[in-house]
Amino acid sequence: MTQPDAAPLPEKLQSIVTMFRSAPKALRLQALLDYSRKLPGLPEKYVEHPEFLQPVPECTSPFFLVTEQAEGGGVNLFFKVPEEAPTVRGYAGILHEALSGESPETILSVPDTFYLDMGLTELITPMRLRGMGAILKRLKNDVQEHAQA
Repeated sequence: MTQPDAAPLPEKLQSIVTMFRSAPKALRLQALLDYSRKLPGLPEKYVEHPEFLQPVPECTSPFFLVTEQAEGGGVNLFFKVPEEAPTVRGYAGILHEALSGESPETILSVPDTFYLDMGLTELITPMRLRGMGAILKRLKNDVQEHAQA
């Protein structure tokens, strides 16, 4: 599935992808649910001002994200995903764990379909997988806009 000319994954993301790919199907689902529980809540400023959150309308679950420049040039990632959407929330947890704090260049270099290498196609419907692709695309667009600002 990996494209030969694709940029290598950031180290944290690569270790998550490798762990998922090597785990049996039942453990992959459990790991995804574990990541859904690890997703931190929104900072108070975004809870009070949800207008700053970017919607991802292509996602079947209500999904919102926002990025901000961190001290030192990295990018902080924040996601709002309902608990009733544990697989999508788990994907957000993976993105947060692997990419929050990374440089804009690192985030923008993540291959658009990296999640297909995780063995999730056996666990998640094609519609949800398309939503995951849309989430990454929106995330990259938001990072790109802030990097140019």
